[in-house]
Amino acid sequence: MFAVLKTGGKQYKVQAGDILRVEKLDCIAGDKIQFNEILMVGGDALTVGAPLVAGAAVQAEVIEQIKGPKVIHYVKRRRKHSSQRTKGHRQHLTLLRVTDVLASGGDATGVAAATGTADARRAAHNAEAAPAAKPAAAKAKTKAAKAAAPKE
Repeated sequence: MFAVLKTGGKQYKVQAGDILRVEKLDCIAGDKIQFNEILMVGGDALTVGAPLVAGAAVQAEVIEQIKGPKVIHYVKRRRKHSSQRTKGHRQHLTLLRVTDVLASGGDATGVAAATGTADARRAAHNAEAAPAAKPAAAKAKTKAAKAAAPKE
């Protein structure tokens, strides 16, 4: 049985036992994670989602967090300026081993969903912003109460 999953803006065709290098996910080595954005599930019968297959999931185990190969960007401007610049970059990746492909029942497994680091930062930021909004609302209420109170 195989599945086509979407993560990090890319699509991967996977089956049980495959090892994947995907964009960095917010997890540590040994974690068991689940991908819920499944575009297609194949095997005995092919199921194509519109856009996602409902209830399908792919479970994987995190092997380690790695860096990709170094990509060198070299810029040379010619003529009278003769300037050169070299920049390097290594992409952060997560190495995974696919353990199971579920055609249905993926929403009831209890395994943590795979989230990218950007999603994790966004969720943490929203969690911090919510408690800060409550004191501001409380201040507004007290100001309104003081303004409405009769002055002596």
